[in-house]
Amino acid sequence: MSHLKEQLAQYEQEIQAFTPANTDELEAFRIRFLGTKGIVKQVFGEMKQVPANEKKEAGQLLNAFKQLAEAKFEAYLSLQNNTHEGSGIDITLPGTTLNKGTRHPLSVTEHEIISIFEKIGFSVATGPEIEDDWHNFTSLNMPEHHPARDMQDTFYVSQNPDWVLRTHTSSVQARVMESQPMPVRVICPGTVYRNETISARAHCFFHQVEGLYIDKNVSFADLKQTLYYFVKEMFGENTKIRFRPSYFPFTEPSAEMDISCTICGGSGCNICKHTGWVEILGCGMVHPNMLRNFNIDPDVYTGYAFGMGVERITQLKYQVNDLRLYSQNDIRFLKQFQSL
Repeated sequence: MSHLKEQLAQYEQEIQAFTPANTDELEAFRIRFLGTKGIVKQVFGEMKQVPANEKKEAGQLLNAFKQLAEAKFEAYLSLQNNTHEGSGIDITLPGTTLNKGTRHPLSVTEHEIISIFEKIGFSVATGPEIEDDWHNFTSLNMPEHHPARDMQDTFYVSQNPDWVLRTHTSSVQARVMESQPMPVRVICPGTVYRNETISARAHCFFHQVEGLYIDKNVSFADLKQTLYYFVKEMFGENTKIRFRPSYFPFTEPSAEMDISCTICGGSGCNICKHTGWVEILGCGMVHPNMLRNFNIDPDVYTGYAFGMGVERITQLKYQVNDLRLYSQNDIRFLKQFQSL
């Protein structure tokens, strides 16, 4: 019994003096004293050598020794769980507040555009961003060597056969006309790509929402009333609108639509080039050749199409003066749209 007391006293001194510097040292302490082959288990095994009349006292000593070892381990384990590797940082305290994510201003605008057109019967259609020549150009009344192809600087993925990063979401309109029965009334949102120099007014990728409506007896008046409705919903009742003749290979007649500058109120600024007007979209009646390309009889069906850049709409709605801000992930810029 006296030998056991001396042995326990030495181990207790060792336990009392122990101060782990890291988790590895604490784990080594646990294995040495509390492991399956540890000291606590070894000294308990010596109980069989203690005389019967001393077993009660020995049992009390052994239990106290075991509790001492366990208490030491638990104390330092709890401390290390609440402190990052001795750095002095208490991880139970409230941490630094993380910046909350928010919807991107382009996403906000795109969703609003879609919502406006869905209210008047348009459904959403999508398509691939890597397109073949037929859907991106030829079917849209732009056959090979057509000068209209020079209007768009194209990223070619391959040239035999021609696969491109789509230059407009008109390719989605082509796929709708190819696969869906008449009548059709769709809007086509998505990312498009053009090989342009990046500047405050242009980028090599941007976002469009295009619309297509084909049915019997569709007129240019229907197109104008649809776009009048869109502008009033997006920019307000007091926004002025004008149409100017233009050219697009897939529409005839074609027009561009301007609205009074929302930044200067029509008085003139850098955004509207001091004219008081800003162009926001192109539009027109679907060209008969495009209808024929998809076996749609132009003597029976007519339609209109329009397309707008989401960046331009966002610029006017939220007075953003540099298109590059949309893709730079600058938290100072994005935080301004947290309330949207």
